[in-house]
Amino acid sequence: MTMKNAIVIRHIAFENLGSLHAILKEKGYAIEYLEAAPGFLDKINPLTPDLVIILGGPIGADDEQDYPFVSDELDLLKQRLANNKPTLGICLGAQLMARALGGKVYQGNGKEIGWFPIQLTKFGQSSPLQYLAPEETAVLHWHGDTFDLPEGAVHLAASAAYQNQAFAWGKSALALQFHPEVTTSGLEHWFIGHACEIAATPDVNVSKLRLNTGKYSQKLETQAKLFWQAWLTQVENEQVLTEHSPVLV
Repeated sequence: MTMKNAIVIRHIAFENLGSLHAILKEKGYAIEYLEAAPGFLDKINPLTPDLVIILGGPIGADDEQDYPFVSDELDLLKQRLANNKPTLGICLGAQLMARALGGKVYQGNGKEIGWFPIQLTKFGQSSPLQYLAPEETAVLHWHGDTFDLPEGAVHLAASAAYQNQAFAWGKSALALQFHPEVTTSGLEHWFIGHACEIAATPDVNVSKLRLNTGKYSQKLETQAKLFWQAWLTQVENEQVLTEHSPVLV
């Protein structure tokens, strides 16, 4: 098996690949984390990695005045998306993808924190997201910002609180507002790291989050494995087709 590489942009240490890590290893990817900071993207050519994953974090997708590296992330995304390079954005990563594609990112009507199902569009139902359908599992949500669907994107999922929960761009890019990557043990670090946000959000507390994590997380991990495998297979097949397509002159 030829080794592929996945560059993972991480904004905060405990929001990591979670369940996706093992699947990437099974698929033959070497994983490299890049910690978001000024100058961190100088290490890579945006078009070189086989896969780029941008994870979540507590900052906003339009916060480049306070966090200038946001502009670097947007530049990287614009180049990858314009060239149909495999790209995955989760939560903040999805908002950055939306903005890189011309969509508006803004504060929502309230925090969506906790375990809730997603509703799939007809396109979502025929995509790898079928493994995360509401009859299969609830998923974790943890955001206050949202985005408008970029022109040309394919809407895949919504929730009761927010219309835009997932979209596809081209054949190899996927944006997810929710968190299918989380694990039972990993979320204990979230409860510590996001303690201030939890305390400031009405009707959200650690006891309730932990109770619902115990109720839903194992099923999510099972379904997420199927989802990740299906999406990565789809992306890899598309890249093979692209590489072997005849050049038209």
